[in-house]
Amino acid sequence: MEPKKNLNVDPKRNSSLYFQLGLAAIAILSYLAIELKTYEKDLSGLDRKVDNSFLDEDVPVTVQLNTPPPPPPPPPPAPEVIKVVEDKKEIKEVEIQSTETNQKEEVVKAEKVVVAEVEEPEVDVPFAIIEDVPLFPGCESVAKDKRKDCFQDKIQAHIKKNFNYPDAAIDAGHQGKVFVSFIIEKDGSVSIANMRAPYPTLEKEARRIMNKLPKMTPGKQRGKPVRMTMSIPITFKLDQ
Repeated sequence: MEPKKNLNVDPKRNSSLYFQLGLAAIAILSYLAIELKTYEKDLSGLDRKVDNSFLDEDVPVTVQLNTPPPPPPPPPPAPEVIKVVEDKKEIKEVEIQSTETNQKEEVVKAEKVVVAEVEEPEVDVPFAIIEDVPLFPGCESVAKDKRKDCFQDKIQAHIKKNFNYPDAAIDAGHQGKVFVSFIIEKDGSVSIANMRAPYPTLEKEARRIMNKLPKMTPGKQRGKPVRMTMSIPITFKLDQ
């Protein structure tokens, strides 16, 4: 037995009618949207003032001046005419004698040429590289390889022997190191080259000590006496 459908609840019963109604509604809305008119607002009540004052201004009339072009530069001066003058003086030809010799010519012996000796500039040789150190009095009998040590020991002994702490430096609490650079000249005399000290009182005492160094046998480099340079520090220290 087949089930019976109720025609009142069939959704497809009026589908064509609903479709036509939708098309008609869309057409009406489209027509209203196209035919809708808008109107501009009335601005007749507003006063609009236009500034036409610039129309009354007098514009000056300009005239372009026709300035004539500058005159052309003057032409360059004509070149001078060079006159060729005949030289009537006779020119004597000079015969150049050949310097080559032949067997018949005697060869003149040249005289002895005297060569001037050029003195080498004096160069101060540092204590570290000098070949023969200066001999401090008392180091003459020491072996050659021990003379540097003997020289340094004698310098230190000289400083200790002549050292005197200045009273002015003690009162002022001055202490520090004085660096002394000195030179032993070719004749064995001693000259101070440079001195750097923290206080003048200490520098004065160090200078006094170095000026008491005795005359020595000068140092030698390659067998010739030379000036030797050396630097030593002298320490001034107060007991705390």
